[in-house]
Amino acid sequence: MQHIEQYQKDFLNYLESFAIDREPKNLYQPINYILKLGGKRLRPVLTLMTTEVFGVKAETSMDAALSIEVFHNFSLVHDDIMDDAPLRRGQKTVHKKWDLNTGILSGDAMLILAYQLFENYEPNTFQALAKLFSKTAIEVCEGQQYDIDFETRNDVTISEYLKMIEYKTAVLVGAAMKMGAIVAKASVEDQNAIYDFGRYLGIAFQLQDDYLDAFGNPESFGKQVGGDILENKKTYLVLKTLELGSQNEQSRLLQIMSSNLVTNDEKVSSVKELFNNSGASEANQNAVKGYTSRAFKVLEALNVSEDKKQLLRLFGEQLMNRRV
Repeated sequence: MQHIEQYQKDFLNYLESFAIDREPKNLYQPINYILKLGGKRLRPVLTLMTTEVFGVKAETSMDAALSIEVFHNFSLVHDDIMDDAPLRRGQKTVHKKWDLNTGILSGDAMLILAYQLFENYEPNTFQALAKLFSKTAIEVCEGQQYDIDFETRNDVTISEYLKMIEYKTAVLVGAAMKMGAIVAKASVEDQNAIYDFGRYLGIAFQLQDDYLDAFGNPESFGKQVGGDILENKKTYLVLKTLELGSQNEQSRLLQIMSSNLVTNDEKVSSVKELFNNSGASEANQNAVKGYTSRAFKVLEALNVSEDKKQLLRLFGEQLMNRRV
């Protein structure tokens, strides 16, 4: 098996060849633009890696990997429209660089292009990939709706939040890995096991992302630290503070979140202090470890060699110990 960097390089070369140069340019230029904006390319790398875990060459799943990446970027284009976000990876978002209608239409086209890529596989593989993709795509939409609903609710529970990040983020990680297994023609049991591995890692990944949003290094994290706090997002850290904190700490958190009288810097530092003092920060990191452990537990049942299991464990550990 290759190193992560080699999978990334091979995938980026394939992505480059996917550049769509056809009319109307105002439909396809935004698609090329968002696909080349960068990012970790985590999901397609997982598809390629999983294919090799099951003993088949990574290039056989390149179209499935590309489908996952196109779908992921489609969801970002529409998320940015819903959030009216001006920047994505430090560059103008599609709807700001072009306009709102272009953003909607180019996003729609990306969803269709993602499906089209499955046509390059034989019928049984096509059917299995399309079925998984449809299930995952609707779950991602459900997760996004939960996230929107939570903005206006003050009674969000920890279990509801975990379900939201599972649907919005983790199922796509699980699907990326299962697609690699489908292309490699792994057994149904192994396909389902690797899906669960990816799903648990995806939840841990998002919880770590929540933590880094508050406590990460702004230079390495790549976006504004404390962004979730400033947007009053009901993250795991917030919900755990409301669960574990003293009455005084709970009241203080709610007061700061609803106040317009404090500066951004004061708001971020005060809320972070509450996260630490209430035990929410520690609980968040314990949850990251817990979901990572669940992912590793799934590996025990996987019908692959021990050295391949170890590679998957190593990948999971790198993901959880990251600072970006």
